[in-house]
Amino acid sequence: MASSSSSPLSSSSPLSSSFISTSSPIKWNHNPKPNPNFFLQFNKPLRRTSIIMSAEKKETKLVTFLGKGGSGKTTSSVLAAQYYAKQGHNTCLVIQSQDPTAEYLMGCKIGTSPTQCNNNLSVVRFDTTKMLLEPLNQLKKADARLNFTQGVIEGVVGEELGVLPGMGSIFAALALQKLLGVVERTSTAKKQTQEKFDIVIYDGVSNEETLRMIGASETARSYLKYVRNLAEKTDIGRLTAPSLLRLAEESVELNDGRSRFDGKMSSDIWNDIERMLERVSTGFSKPSKLSCYLMMDPNNPTSINAAMRYWGCAIQAGAHISGAIGYAPPQSTASADIVKTNFSPLPSAIMPYLSIGSPIDWDAVVLKALGEDARLLFTAGRNDTFPSPVIFDAAKKSVTLFMPGFDKSEIKLFQYRGGSELLVEAGDQRRVIRLPNSIQGKVGGAKFTGRSVVVTMR
Repeated sequence: MASSSSSPLSSSSPLSSSFISTSSPIKWNHNPKPNPNFFLQFNKPLRRTSIIMSAEKKETKLVTFLGKGGSGKTTSSVLAAQYYAKQGHNTCLVIQSQDPTAEYLMGCKIGTSPTQCNNNLSVVRFDTTKMLLEPLNQLKKADARLNFTQGVIEGVVGEELGVLPGMGSIFAALALQKLLGVVERTSTAKKQTQEKFDIVIYDGVSNEETLRMIGASETARSYLKYVRNLAEKTDIGRLTAPSLLRLAEESVELNDGRSRFDGKMSSDIWNDIERMLERVSTGFSKPSKLSCYLMMDPNNPTSINAAMRYWGCAIQAGAHISGAIGYAPPQSTASADIVKTNFSPLPSAIMPYLSIGSPIDWDAVVLKALGEDARLLFTAGRNDTFPSPVIFDAAKKSVTLFMPGFDKSEIKLFQYRGGSELLVEAGDQRRVIRLPNSIQGKVGGAKFTGRSVVVTMR
């Protein structure tokens, strides 16, 4: 629908009127006794795949950890890297912060380019001051060929440039894309590509930035349609868009002038970009391409609540949560049960508690201290049978949204394009749910059932 103005609800309604925004009153229902099996009833088996594929097509998997500060994210990242490497997977551990903890745990210096630390294990630190130099140099080379800025870009000295807010996430996303090989490259670019990894473990600066990076491709698709309209329907857009597209393509590919845009109509170029973003976005939704693990101290309610919240935020960003992990001292005997109870149906495990007062014997940790539950959780080819976080029911004309970690006042629903889409806002993320034809229409009501929101259409 065109407008986003909300209609007030009656004072007796238990839900806030800000929960949903439509042009007509919504009827609300609240179920005070959630069904604990509600989420499990949608459990459908998924086709099992392996991360180690054929030599002709070998996918790289991204692994990351989410949780409250101090919950063991960096320690678990290092432990997982050691585990995958000792299992024979060519692994790269990526550290973005300046915290030296990872260096101490690894027992080696971490530089700004992938350096082999142990067998099958490389480490790298994402340094923004270094990362901004490569794209700038690529831009200079492209501009030298196209003469787009008449040498102005050539005069920019990258080493003089400071780091602005947001730059770290942008350049980290570009660097991760290069490590993962997410986007297809030309034959010339492939020759310049660095070592191919089976597993890339990313220990980012913050949970929020990590989730935004994961959801960036889908978010970019929404921006792309507006940029495309500007380029195709305005005089200045039709004048400048072809040159800007060519400069961007040359900067990325640097394929000796043989641009894949040559000879193509503008509509074909925009369609290519849309398909590329869709491919990346779809890839991150697959367990074979991305595993996010929730970290927590099982004895700390605040840490458990934070992990639950990041579960919901990850779903909003389009990320696949692969399991819940507790990190606590060995005397915490009830830790495993606490994690399992709170985060079912996710598989769960307890990480061995590491004392960093002395150098760590990783062979002993991985081969002896790491429990069977953690080994199963980290299995590279694992593809658990999780239900979709969005369930469509044509018979009831309803949409069920699994939203753990949020309460009713934090979720807002909007409709801006008639009845074909539903926009969900929660956790500092916006997600567009495209409705199938069988249930398209205006929102008629919503209710909470367990950790899910059931939206009925009319």
